[in-house]
Amino acid sequence: MSYYASSGYVEVHPEALKNILSSRVSRCFLVQGKGPLAIHGEATLGRLLFAHGAGAGHHSPFMRQFVTTLAELGIQVLCIDFPYMQQIQETGKRRPPPPIAKTVEQFTEWYALLDDLFIEPLWVGGKSMGGRVATLLASQSSYVATVPGVIVAGYPFHPTKVPHKLRLDHWPGIECPLLVLQGERDPFGTRDEVESYELPPNAQLAWLKDGDHDFKPRRLSGLNQTVLIDEATQIAASFVRAQTQDADEKTQVLDEGNTLV
Repeated sequence: MSYYASSGYVEVHPEALKNILSSRVSRCFLVQGKGPLAIHGEATLGRLLFAHGAGAGHHSPFMRQFVTTLAELGIQVLCIDFPYMQQIQETGKRRPPPPIAKTVEQFTEWYALLDDLFIEPLWVGGKSMGGRVATLLASQSSYVATVPGVIVAGYPFHPTKVPHKLRLDHWPGIECPLLVLQGERDPFGTRDEVESYELPPNAQLAWLKDGDHDFKPRRLSGLNQTVLIDEATQIAASFVRAQTQDADEKTQVLDEGNTLV
């Protein structure tokens, strides 16, 4: 029996996803031809396709707390494991992710499948590498007008110990609202480093006090990781709510203008 089957994932056909996502069921599924999909919460405020980091899948402790807490705040979170991570889970042997372009391609396939199921927009985001993948998707010309927003937990602005090698070339191509939740001590981009960058106006940074890449603070700070993750999800939910309200108001103004004409 496979890792996912033994972990309680239920095999489903892609056509069944619309009914599943419309329900209030939080469960894990093995989508035929695609792979694992974990569904958390009900889409009261919106839906978010959220990808894992390079070294751990969607069942990592950070991912579990982040997505379940965000789901409790009204965001339905959809989590996947990329194919290389599926192989890690099945074999128990670690392996590096493929070139980032391949991972973006796989994420795009999931987005195209899920976004087609509903009229409501589907947000994208991810932890670390997953966040980078989400921003690359949002910068693609075919998705610039489709993706309503991006949420990243710990963006890898540069490789550790290589601060001059920035991963920001595609950011000017992102037109939707972008929220980055970043620990102040993140080795992939500290607060001092990131505040020296010229970021586009649609990018908003929210700093988690004394947090590292997983939002874990030092003991002497008097804080703890659980509190910082909860703080991050509160910020994320408020961000989605605000952007959704702005979009609704703009739509209402356009509708009223068309009525007058």
